Amino acid sequence: MRPIVEFCTNNMHHGTDEVMRRLEENPDIDVIEYGCLGNCGQCYMEPYALVNGEIVPASSADELFEAIMAKIKEWEAQFAWLDD
Repeated sequence: MRPIVEFCTNNMHHGTDEVMRRLEENPDIDVIEYGCLGNCGQCYMEPYALVNGEIVPASSADELFEAIMAKIKEWEAQFAWLDD
């Protein structure tokens, strides 16, 4: 199962468009862009994305990329036992 990272088009003014492009280069991650994710207050205030439906916020686009990757690793660790 591949992780799903969702972005809001309205959040791109925080630099999340570059984060999205970087993640799209990884064929093991599904990246989806929506017109609105329904988190308007948070969207206005800070960069964020949804990773498998969970909000991942950050104070900058670079920090968001790192937070997303950390959340993906955390998520993958939960399913590591399936590989055994």
